[in-house]
Amino acid sequence: MRKIIFVAIFATAYSVSVAQTNSSKDLYLTKSFNDAGFKKIDAETSHGDIVVSVVPAADSKVEVYVRSSNSIVELSKKQIQEKLDEYYTLDVSLAANVLRAVVHQKKDFLSGQSSLSISFRIYVAKDKSTVLKTSHGNIKLSGMEGSQDLATSHGDISAELISGKLTARTSHGDVSVTDSKDDIDIRTDHGNLVLHNVKGKVHAGTDHGNIDGHIIEGALSASTSHGDVTLENLSCSVETSTDHGNIALSFEKISGDITAGNSHGDISVQLPKGNGIDLDLRGKGVDMVALENFNGTRKKDEIKGNMNGGGAKVSAETDKGQISLTFK
Repeated sequence: MRKIIFVAIFATAYSVSVAQTNSSKDLYLTKSFNDAGFKKIDAETSHGDIVVSVVPAADSKVEVYVRSSNSIVELSKKQIQEKLDEYYTLDVSLAANVLRAVVHQKKDFLSGQSSLSISFRIYVAKDKSTVLKTSHGNIKLSGMEGSQDLATSHGDISAELISGKLTARTSHGDVSVTDSKDDIDIRTDHGNLVLHNVKGKVHAGTDHGNIDGHIIEGALSASTSHGDVTLENLSCSVETSTDHGNIALSFEKISGDITAGNSHGDISVQLPKGNGIDLDLRGKGVDMVALENFNGTRKKDEIKGNMNGGGAKVSAETDKGQISLTFK
């Protein structure tokens, strides 16, 4: 339940942020395209958000929102236009089956001048691939199929109802993926990762942040350096690690090998009863749980052997923490 609440809070906070950035008073340009057969979307800005939503093909359009990057500075329409003309190139166009919504800054602002925040809201049919980039802003993508490539430096990324290859990168921000399937590769340097109801080959990595997952099928690789890993309702193979944090894994179904590594924290694994598994558990201490049909060795700091004739490998090792294995 904690994971579901976390996802809901994240989504709510993000939607408020986007709504504030893209208020109607900031709408600068709307350009319709009526889906002229394009297959790819290329969107890029430096200080602003990018949001892509699904609509019928005939309603395809791009909305451009412009405001001062300084929230306490109010700019008139004339001032915005003057800054756009002098400092930016803005391209919202369709060419060679690519819908472009791209803004670049062509020269630096003088000291004390406020730059512009330029955001895009893009409405297209679901069968499009995207390349979305911003430096200081959030990215939100919903309902798309195909290949999706999302990147920001200072901002959050939210992807939901995605069917197809998804790559999401941020340096300073969180990444959330919900109700999605296929190949999923998400990464942040300083932030948290949330996975909810995902299926496929999933890779999730952060250096300084937590990883939370709930309802995952397929194959999962999840790693962090400074943070906790908490994964529930799993029906997938798992390879996970952290250096400074705890790992907690709970499985609905054993669907492959399970590997967990830690340096300065505990590892807990909960498995369904009655399965054949091979165990290799090593830590400062290993809880002496009741093991059905066990054949092997049990020590204070190690359990090695098999249950019910053996099967999927369950390996967990921590240098300075405890290991707990339970069954439900």
